[in-house]
Amino acid sequence: MPPKIRELIELLKKAGFVDRGGKGSHRNFTHPHCAKPITISGNPGDDAKPYQQRQVEAAIKECKK
Repeated sequence: MPPKIRELIELLKKAGFVDRGGKGSHRNFTHPHCAKPITISGNPGDDAKPYQQRQVEAAIKECKK
């Protein structure tokens, strides 16, 4: 079963990402050690798409270096 959007958001916040807002159901997260922001779209209760999960994992991994 895929994770929910809210779970991906929690992972990003725990890794030090900051939500800088967005339009509608989009949220932009930035991290001081990452070059580019990551955008998560969807309502918190929606299932995350596989590409969203991969993006979050890659962004967290990149920022830990």
